[in-house]
Amino acid sequence: MSVAPDTAPLATRAGFAAIIGAPNAGKSTLTNRLVGAKVSIVTQKVQTTRFPVRGVAIHGDTQVVLVDTPGIFQPRRKLDRAMIRAAWGGAEDAEIIVHLVDSVAELAAPTREGSPADRKAAIDVESIVEGLKASGKKAILALNKIDGMRRDTLLGLSQRLFDTGVYSEVFMISAADGAGVDDLKARLALAMPESPWLYPADQTADLPARLLAAEITREKLYLRVHEELPYSAAVETTKFEERKDGGVRIEQNIYVERESQRPIILGKGGQTVKWIGQKAREELCELLDRPVHLFLHVVVDEKWADKREFYGDVGLDYDA
Repeated sequence: MSVAPDTAPLATRAGFAAIIGAPNAGKSTLTNRLVGAKVSIVTQKVQTTRFPVRGVAIHGDTQVVLVDTPGIFQPRRKLDRAMIRAAWGGAEDAEIIVHLVDSVAELAAPTREGSPADRKAAIDVESIVEGLKASGKKAILALNKIDGMRRDTLLGLSQRLFDTGVYSEVFMISAADGAGVDDLKARLALAMPESPWLYPADQTADLPARLLAAEITREKLYLRVHEELPYSAAVETTKFEERKDGGVRIEQNIYVERESQRPIILGKGGQTVKWIGQKAREELCELLDRPVHLFLHVVVDEKWADKREFYGDVGLDYDA
């Protein structure tokens, strides 16, 4: 009598991986690369991720939920403190932590060629190392932006950082072109516990549609006026209305703190805000797979960053 082979399905695995790092280290780019789809905005500006955005990456039978956290930096205002608390909170709840470091900035910081931004990034890296020591958690060190760099230089940098004692291992990657990212993804998958998948197989993020729409518009805003506009702007979706024709009507406020910033966003004859709206609408049509009717309003409110309701909408702790 023959015995039927064991046909039980393979166990699935699922869990959380937090990506922490200084502003502009490339966390959003890495998250998008690991997921294989756009789930987090990417701009030239640092500190563009203001709350954890969860992207869902699949590796074989494993689902890795990536928490792309706000950059960890020296806080100066309430919004900064809330962003940092969100970043460490995302790391606290994860199965594994990836500390992403901008190799170019880290190497340039102590030299004469290093810019103020490079030196600030290096200080932020030191702050994160101290935070990891205080938490008692080990992290994976991922050296980013390795394109064209000498191997011996990278090895020296990795050894210096590894000697801090807070890292379990080192990966050298380029989030922009994907070098080394598949190896990192496989390592993250190994760290996930046996579990049913946490999200449907075709879902790449858990960002609500209203919030996604605001993030897409904010990305276009920074892409267009990144040189003129400081960190004093926000986008809020005030209406997300289903239409009978299958489309959606989205109304958004773009908040700035001073009247002098309003014409920067509007542009001559309204051309700048028209470009922002057009680019945001095109991307939202593609992401939502339906017609989008987008209406933007520029609002001057010097206290927008102190409003409790704004923090709740984006998942930040107002009392941080």
